[in-house]
Amino acid sequence: MKCPFCKADDTAVIDSRLSEDAASVRRRRQCKECVKRFTTYERVELAMPTVIKSNGYRTAYDREKIRTGFMRALHKRPVPTDNVDDAINRVEARILSLGEREIKSRTIGELVMRELKKMDDVAYIRFASVYEDFQRVDDFRDAILQVKRPGRKARRQGP
Repeated sequence: MKCPFCKADDTAVIDSRLSEDAASVRRRRQCKECVKRFTTYERVELAMPTVIKSNGYRTAYDREKIRTGFMRALHKRPVPTDNVDDAINRVEARILSLGEREIKSRTIGELVMRELKKMDDVAYIRFASVYEDFQRVDDFRDAILQVKRPGRKARRQGP
């Protein structure tokens, strides 16, 4: 690590501590040339893969686009925001676990649908109708039947 004061290359770590949230390491360093001390922080940087759209266009991953999709599907549904945040975190964890540098937007959409299906049946149908581009009433019926399949308990939200 280069000294910010004299630009010397030789510095020593004299103390290391985890930050309060345990998301970074705080290091006190001392320059061996000018003997001045300074602090550095070390954090994990996770690079999300590039998203490949259906038209082949590549774009940077955007967490807010996923949040927008969830919020549109969940509009006026009794699902706490914390549940949405947890679902987005699970989607991102799954994306990272694939270990790919690029991911198709279709794959992300399927992960979102999987989370919505666990969260709220109505939100799942809303999202699926747009995502799967439902053109006929039968498309809705098929999706509803999939949600109501035998052996699956219906989830009721709210009063």
